[in-house]
Amino acid sequence: MESANSLDKHYKFMTETPVGRLIIKLGIPTTISMLVTNIYNMADTYFVGTLGTSASGAVGVVFGLMAVIQAIGFMLGHGAGSIISRKLGAKDTETATLVASASFFTSLCAGLVITLVGLLFSTPFLKLLGSTSTILPFAKDYAFWILLSAPVTMASFVLNNILRYEGKAALAMIGLTTGGVLNIFGDFLLIRIFDLGIHGAGISTAVSQFFSFCILLSMFLRNKTQSKLSVKVLKNGLPQLKNICATGLPSLMRQGLSSVSTMMLNNAAGIYGDAAVAGMTIVNRICFFIFAVGLGIGQGFQPVCSFNYGAKKYKRVKKGFFFTWGVGELLLSILAVIGLFMSDHLVGIFRDDPLVIEIGSFALKAQLVALFFQPLSICCNMMFQSIGKNKIATFLSALRSGLVFIPVLIVLSNAFGLIGVQVSQAVTDVITFFISMPFMLSFFSGFKEEN
Repeated sequence: MESANSLDKHYKFMTETPVGRLIIKLGIPTTISMLVTNIYNMADTYFVGTLGTSASGAVGVVFGLMAVIQAIGFMLGHGAGSIISRKLGAKDTETATLVASASFFTSLCAGLVITLVGLLFSTPFLKLLGSTSTILPFAKDYAFWILLSAPVTMASFVLNNILRYEGKAALAMIGLTTGGVLNIFGDFLLIRIFDLGIHGAGISTAVSQFFSFCILLSMFLRNKTQSKLSVKVLKNGLPQLKNICATGLPSLMRQGLSSVSTMMLNNAAGIYGDAAVAGMTIVNRICFFIFAVGLGIGQGFQPVCSFNYGAKKYKRVKKGFFFTWGVGELLLSILAVIGLFMSDHLVGIFRDDPLVIEIGSFALKAQLVALFFQPLSICCNMMFQSIGKNKIATFLSALRSGLVFIPVLIVLSNAFGLIGVQVSQAVTDVITFFISMPFMLSFFSGFKEEN
């Protein structure tokens, strides 16, 4: 167990370090983790893309399955992390341990349930996610390995988020980046050298997730954290699950609706052939890679926000919000401008098919233009979740991933066909920005009274 002196030192670090410097210090490891994670996701897209357009489309279909696993993992991880950070800000390490243990062991059990159910009903589920008859064989092969690794994948999300919310983003980065690098080399080795096809991509992903899990778990077993994992306190920790799930509900809504949205997008694009599904899959991977930069800085803000809110340092919360928003706008604007000039080339890297490039390039340009509207939405969602304002956070998190996107996709695809499918996410981002703005203004207008 960490000494009282060590705990006090960490408290001062989180509440007295200049806010901007602290967010950057915590945000850089998180951003690196996000980028590496997305690089290995893009590596799957790249290497599988060499197997054909249908195989490339399978990655997009299975991405919907991965979103389900992420939805539950992020709900438990973000829910536990937010509570733990606020409890540590209030110097309550006992409750932090109860919350950590409950979320970790629950994630392992939930992952096992998904594995069993997913393997039993893989064909109808993959069809529901938008798989065409030509994509289905590839999607089933890839999904088998994703389902097999679901328990450790889900538990890794929990461990990573607890580390991050404790202000130990560098330790979380080690686990994620190691797994990411292993997956990239695994894709090359198993697909290119051993010619295992899409099975190779699935095996590589499963093995890398297992290694990430082991490294992240070791941080807790080696007493690198303030919260602990213990079977002995699990009985007392289980009553915390309701609060964990309520706090993590925004993440579940965001990821769960993302899975539904991916399914609907694949089905809407599938009307225009496998090239359309592959093109939109590639665009989503590229945009999420860019989006990860803003998300990484935002996740650096989350532990600062929750810890200082728990310590009643409200001015630091406000200062941190506007700092994060400004940095996010700057970084995403630079990346968006670069991407606009390279859209054809970026899509072409993943699939050298003229039709895929044509469809993907237009969709990519539309989403890059809308990228300027994303930082505010990200910051609002993360702040409200971090301070425990669960209803607002849940509503805001659901906008981009479903509440706005789904009706926009239905209306635009019916009105404008393929062009409507291509621009639906961009239109959604703009609408989400204007809905989020009043919540932010209202919250900070009442900050003077709270202080």
